[in-house]
Amino acid sequence: MLLVVIIAMGLLAGAAIHTSLPVFLTASAAITAWLLAFGVREHLSRSRLARARRN
Repeated sequence: MLLVVIIAMGLLAGAAIHTSLPVFLTASAAITAWLLAFGVREHLSRSRLARARRN
């Protein structure tokens, strides 16, 4: 699994080199926003679950 992730990262990094800077920055911002939203959602879900277990 780790090897697949490393190969995918290499392919994506190679593809990023060939795009223009505005496209790269827009895609980076979109990925960052998605990861932040996912992290917040997971955090809220886990805190609700922990709170429910305490009660």
